[in-house]
Amino acid sequence: MQLDPADMKPVINRLRRAQGQLAAVTRMIEEGRDCKSVVTQLAAVSSALDRAGFSIIATGLQQCMQQEDPSLDRAELEKLFLSLA
Repeated sequence: MQLDPADMKPVINRLRRAQGQLAAVTRMIEEGRDCKSVVTQLAAVSSALDRAGFSIIATGLQQCMQQEDPSLDRAELEKLFLSLA
């Protein structure tokens, strides 16, 4: 299964934002910022990554249902989805 790059554009944008947020967390720790600010920013990064993962899997599942590809393993897709939960 190939993911359509056009469908993945919002996911890519979200991952780029998460990358920037993660860089900010690193800087905050290096600068000795307070724990509450660091944890808040880290939670935002974690949420962005989770949402990107869910979006990728949802798009993949949608494509699987439309294509009805017999080589796709439902159990494997379910395991991937649950790995993000």
